[in-house]
Amino acid sequence: MNAAIYAIIQKDIRGITSNKRLFSTIIIVPLVLTIVLPSIFILAIHFAPEELDELQEVLKLLPSTEQTKELDQMVLSLILNNIMPVFFLMIPIMTASIMAASSFVGEKEKHTLETLFYCPLSLKQIFRAKVLASFLLSMMVSFFSFFTMIFVVEMELILISGTWFLPNISWLLILFLVAPSISLIAITLIVRGSAKAQSVEESQQGAVFLILPIILLIVGQFTGVLLISTWILFLLGVFCALLAYILLKKAMGKFHYEILLK
Repeated sequence: MNAAIYAIIQKDIRGITSNKRLFSTIIIVPLVLTIVLPSIFILAIHFAPEELDELQEVLKLLPSTEQTKELDQMVLSLILNNIMPVFFLMIPIMTASIMAASSFVGEKEKHTLETLFYCPLSLKQIFRAKVLASFLLSMMVSFFSFFTMIFVVEMELILISGTWFLPNISWLLILFLVAPSISLIAITLIVRGSAKAQSVEESQQGAVFLILPIILLIVGQFTGVLLISTWILFLLGVFCALLAYILLKKAMGKFHYEILLK
């Protein structure tokens, strides 16, 4: 990797991790989604089994191999292997949006944009470095959140019921295909918007609309309208990967100094 690109990536990541307000948001929100939320579900399944009847319609959508299990095991599998992966997608979007939103507009606010132009890189290389910095941080937070969730969930299940949780292939698709693709889409759109924005807050406003499709998927699962299977995740991941590639190519092609200097 070019030393100048590496320096920009390092500077951007350090700029986020040294900001206590932004860094706490990047850490606290994922931990709530991957520790607090699964813990609530696990405790509800164990201590309020009568409430499980409300999920009967959703349980009918599970594969036939899951239908043979006990009710509490079916609900646990539904929550942890079908519903939680969709919740998890909020983490790369949220992390990417926080960092990407301040990519260029942050340079404007700190009056370092002109200095950035003096580095031995083309504008496209600078854009690529900004995108890569946000992407790397997003993936680091995503993997950290996943392994933290697995550790906590396993400990809770062992202590409460003496059972184990085995993540299915959905989590592999989430971690290595869907999450990276959605993260790149969010980063590309927000970094592109950051170049035109006059403040970090203005740049972050666009990130709200990226969360809406995830919320709709979550609502659809809880209401029994749609259950996200591994095939749906795979097709969603492929679609998002292609869309991310197209958006990235187009954004880089239209990126020029006039946009940044407005």
